Amino acid sequence: MLELKNISFEVENEEERGTKEIISDISLKIDENKFVVITGPNGGGKSTLARLIAGIEKPTAGQILFDGEDITDKGITERANMGISFAFQQPVRFKGIQVIDLLRIAAKKYLSIADACDYLSEVGLCARDYINREVNASLSGGELKRIEIATVLARGTRLSVFDEPEAGIDLWSFQNLIQVFEHMQKTNDNGSIVIISHQERILNIADEIVVLADGKISQHGPKDEILPQLLGTASAVGACVKLEGGAQ
Repeated sequence: MLELKNISFEVENEEERGTKEIISDISLKIDENKFVVITGPNGGGKSTLARLIAGIEKPTAGQILFDGEDITDKGITERANMGISFAFQQPVRFKGIQVIDLLRIAAKKYLSIADACDYLSEVGLCARDYINREVNASLSGGELKRIEIATVLARGTRLSVFDEPEAGIDLWSFQNLIQVFEHMQKTNDNGSIVIISHQERILNIADEIVVLADGKISQHGPKDEILPQLLGTASAVGACVKLEGGAQ
């Protein structure tokens, strides 16, 4: 499905009057219907990698292929139309737009109230309480995260990328979010999912774990192989700072 070939990404470093490499020569394959979690120390390049996959940033070297097609130079809208979704750490609030409207925009078709309610129910929200709510400041961070996931489900995308979905939500909302991801992983009909996360409970439902440090992949493999190493070695403390405990 998705293949990164020798991807690098640099930014201007004004202090040193040169460039700083954030991602260095990364190659990675994500197959169909896989739940992949990318983890690693802060500043290791995880969110940058997610933005490169989504098309928000463009690599300075390498290729990105989606179903064998080179999408390296395609922007976020083109990739979205091809079936790639991206969920930000902090979902956007849309004053004046109701949840039902947002779901219809995501689906790119008219949804009945019943259809829209089905998507909200899938993410654990009581549909009648939310369907006509505005996507504004009255919604909590956890509610916004689940509504954003509902829009991803409505779009029916083949690759969904979530950048630290646990960021900025309370423990109760985090527990509900985990249940949503567990359901998505078990049903295995929502395409491939890539999540940037430090959280052990999210890592524990992954099919594969990728450890990214200093802009390079240090480990990549099945969860049953990688997670025990992260939990059982001293280096795991630095690699997964938030593995123990809930969302911050």
